[in-house]
Amino acid sequence: MASIRRTLSPAFRDRPYVNGAGSPFSVPSPSQKLLSSSRYSPPFPSVILAFAVNVRRFVAGVLFHLPNRKGQQWRRGFYRCLLFFFLGFLLGLLPFGHVDDDEIRGRSNFDIEPPHVNVQFDTDNADPAVKRREDLVVDVSLGVVERSVDLVPRKQLIIVTPTYNHALQAYFLNRLGQLLGLVPPPLLWIVVETNTASMETAEILRKSGVMYRHLVCGNNSTSAKDRGVYQRNTALEHIERHRLDGIVYFADDDNIYSLDLFDRLRDISRFGTWPVAMLWQSKNKAILEGPVCNGSQVVGWHTNEKSKRLRRFHVDMSGFAFNSTILWDPKRWHRPTSASIRQLDTVKEGFQETTFIEQVVEDESQMEGTPAGCSKVMNWHLHLEAHTLVYPKGWQLPQNLDVVLPIER
Repeated sequence: MASIRRTLSPAFRDRPYVNGAGSPFSVPSPSQKLLSSSRYSPPFPSVILAFAVNVRRFVAGVLFHLPNRKGQQWRRGFYRCLLFFFLGFLLGLLPFGHVDDDEIRGRSNFDIEPPHVNVQFDTDNADPAVKRREDLVVDVSLGVVERSVDLVPRKQLIIVTPTYNHALQAYFLNRLGQLLGLVPPPLLWIVVETNTASMETAEILRKSGVMYRHLVCGNNSTSAKDRGVYQRNTALEHIERHRLDGIVYFADDDNIYSLDLFDRLRDISRFGTWPVAMLWQSKNKAILEGPVCNGSQVVGWHTNEKSKRLRRFHVDMSGFAFNSTILWDPKRWHRPTSASIRQLDTVKEGFQETTFIEQVVEDESQMEGTPAGCSKVMNWHLHLEAHTLVYPKGWQLPQNLDVVLPIER
């Protein structure tokens, strides 16, 4: 029987093989093929190739392989979070689209076309030609209107009101407080009382909704003239001490004011004046007193009282206003003296206004007439004092009134 014996080739007999890598009967692995092919014809540099292999191993180990030990579980989860964070960061930097500002602005403009509305004019006494049916189409365009608005802050108004205990005090203060509540802010209402701050006045001020300061004048005077002078001086001292910036206006509680007056006060730069109508109880006519203007320039004065013609400036206490910085900043207005500006209690009644104004301005050239031409009366001075009557404590009657008309049963 013939036997077939295959001998090994002498070419492979004495060649050493490490781990079977060079064995003729071993199948080469893909990595070996990749390394062998790259050794002779490398398509990429070796550094890039090694980096790609490491990245592939890292991703495969993080995403697909399960941890063998318990200690590797938290580490593999940390690597997964880090990988997805890095991918999200890269995706956030990519520009996926661009939206123009004109497109956004165009989306905010839209038209509303309401349905047709039939309007019928049916009047019995109307002309037959007027009776008709019409179709009204209203086009409303709602959108964003671009405007360049210059926001200029309003000047603060500092309203000084002296008050005292009398029968009509609650009525006067409530009326003035409601009017000041309609004036746009900023506004500060300084109310001055004598001797002590009454709870009744404080309650009215709290309910007015206006920013206020309740002051007390220490000078006790029974004279109505001197009482008002001391109370106004207390307010002037308060403004000067705290350097309040705004337009100061003496508004007594028994006067009547128009809302337009407070709007025009903010147009005053240094000193403004206007005509005031006064009504006396003993006379059946109104007295007009104030400046005569050519535009905003004061050219003269008008008064109906012969006893006051000796005054330098013929103006009522409620007929002028001035900038508060004149009180505490004399260098700004080039005042010749830095003495405090106060009302004088040593002059005759009716001369407090002119002596006070002489401390604020030098002549009519530093005044501003308002409104233009000084042809509008914006407030009335009513003399309705009731010096002998006082209000009940707490605005409440201590006992019932006497029955005048009993109810018949």
